[in-house]
Amino acid sequence: MGRKILLVTTDQQRYDTLACNGGTLSRTPVVDSLAAEGIRYERAHPQSVVCMPSRSTILTGQHPTTHGVWMNGVPLPADAPSVAEVLRQAGYRTALVGKSHFEPYFDPFLRFEENALAMEGPIPHGGSRRGFEHFETATHGAMGPLHYSQWIIRNHPEALGMFARAVDDSLQVSSEAGGDTGAPQVKVNPMERGIYHTEWVADRTIEWLDSLDPDADWFCWMSFPDPHHPWDPPESEVGRVPWRDVDLPAGYPEDRALREAIIDAKPRHWRAWYDGTLVSNYEAPAAWVPATLTADQVREVNARNAVEVELIDEALGRVLHRIGERGWGDDLDVLFTTDHGELQGDFGFLFKGPYHVDALMRLPLVWRPAPSSRPDGTPTAASVVTRPVGLVDLAPTLCTIAGLEPAGWMEGRPLPTDDCDADARGFERVLTEWDSELFGTSVHLRTIMRDHWVCTAYLPGTSHDGTEGELYDLAADPLQRDNRWDDPALAAVRSDLLADLWDAQPAPRADRLYLEAPV
Repeated sequence: MGRKILLVTTDQQRYDTLACNGGTLSRTPVVDSLAAEGIRYERAHPQSVVCMPSRSTILTGQHPTTHGVWMNGVPLPADAPSVAEVLRQAGYRTALVGKSHFEPYFDPFLRFEENALAMEGPIPHGGSRRGFEHFETATHGAMGPLHYSQWIIRNHPEALGMFARAVDDSLQVSSEAGGDTGAPQVKVNPMERGIYHTEWVADRTIEWLDSLDPDADWFCWMSFPDPHHPWDPPESEVGRVPWRDVDLPAGYPEDRALREAIIDAKPRHWRAWYDGTLVSNYEAPAAWVPATLTADQVREVNARNAVEVELIDEALGRVLHRIGERGWGDDLDVLFTTDHGELQGDFGFLFKGPYHVDALMRLPLVWRPAPSSRPDGTPTAASVVTRPVGLVDLAPTLCTIAGLEPAGWMEGRPLPTDDCDADARGFERVLTEWDSELFGTSVHLRTIMRDHWVCTAYLPGTSHDGTEGELYDLAADPLQRDNRWDDPALAAVRSDLLADLWDAQPAPRADRLYLEAPV
């Protein structure tokens, strides 16, 4: 038998929501224990800060420029490479349970296979979807024709109206407000915990694992839809984190004048979104104006987010317990991460968009190697990697765990196990992209994180002429409030970072894929 692999992803989770990363709101003992026995990465960045491009990067080990999913709503080609297929061809049993989102969700005519699969039943024996022989999908609430939605319709139709609405009647992201503070996309959800999608993902993962032969080698991608908005965890669980007791996050400037001065020092699309005059993408309610966000709304959103994080941690604990009962614990590698972050009050904003700051770019990433990977069978000594890594490095890491050489089409490298390993293999920088063209607005960003600098160049678009950018010294300004892009004293630093950024860019695809849906 070889090593088993459990890849756990969440959706839209900040680095600082885990206790092992310094978070104080959520109790996350399961992930914390993995970090205590494994490797915790302090500078893991996505290659895009929205779902579809980032998830496609995890699957392919390629940057968005290469795999072609340049924004939400652009489907990953059916023939795109897949690390799951590499593992399947090597004899691994493979499954994805939960949120996939390699193809658009707005699909009333079932043009995309991810949605159609829920209506067609299990994948035939010997077949696969993107390398996964078992493929069961879910998203936030009961939206769309995915497996969780169909399960709710069949078994608990009374629960359909309990979730917050992700979109409104005009098919725009819903600005419906709720909770105690009237925060957007907050709703009291009377659903019993046992049928909430977090529990469903864990239950279905356990059921698949129980179907496997004890001697099987397997790779399972368990993908939770939370803590992505809407923030509507089961009402029975909301009292875990009373919102009135929540401190405002360090990134939220409570003084309005200070908040607006910080925003005004950034490129112009920041202030335009804040004032409600710019809608650049399908990632936040078009009718919501960030300038109306109150301190209490920030507190309530953060509290509900923390509840969802705790439920994920407990669900993961159930799955790991079952894996131990099956006798696989010593041979199990676990990787825990997310696709991108969430603003969650930073700078006076919620949700996400073309804003390359730590709230969206700095991700939780924990890797607990299998105890059997150590010659003496003892637990892995905990380590912390401070050098920059990316989600593009996950696919090659999965290959290495399985004893395979990373595929030649993968652009990442196996994750380093400590800083010495990172330095020896040249982990010096990580790149992040953004491209969006929607609602008559185009925004294009390219970012490099290197040493203690984050440098973002803006390409020409409807909001920028190509001269604007952002430059932050994370050592002196960890909250990224002081944009040093135009500081003459840092002209040489900026030039050096930009030269490195453009030199490190992957070559663009020969064909540009088309936007098929807003999300």
